[in-house]
Amino acid sequence: MNVTVFLVLRIILALSLYAFLAWAMITLWRDLKRHSQAAAARQPAALILHPQTETEPASFQKLNVTIGRDPACDVFIDDLTVSVQHARFVFRQNQWWLEDLGSTNGTFLNDEKVDVSLVITSGDQVRLGQVVIDVNIGS
Repeated sequence: MNVTVFLVLRIILALSLYAFLAWAMITLWRDLKRHSQAAAARQPAALILHPQTETEPASFQKLNVTIGRDPACDVFIDDLTVSVQHARFVFRQNQWWLEDLGSTNGTFLNDEKVDVSLVITSGDQVRLGQVVIDVNIGS
């Protein structure tokens, strides 16, 4: 009789443990799914770029904005000191980041060379070759 009782208790304990693990995994899955959907629905803050060679600024609300001499770039700059694919603005971690795309003449943020991705803020100046771009971030 004692052996049977212990066997039943062990089975109940094992089933309880598996039920708890299943409940924990389902809860984590739902929470991750909810957070990823909320992050995907979040729109980036407006990125307003005003090259000093242009009269009008350009405003963007997409996650990636490329700048270069290629007409397919989001911001086309017709200047020989600017590479075909010069730099990119990326919205991640709820901030705008500036990345150099291996340009020939370099990318500078407030006269500091961009070697790694850097966070940008309103009022920053970006220099691509000899072209200066004023950056503003809207809400």
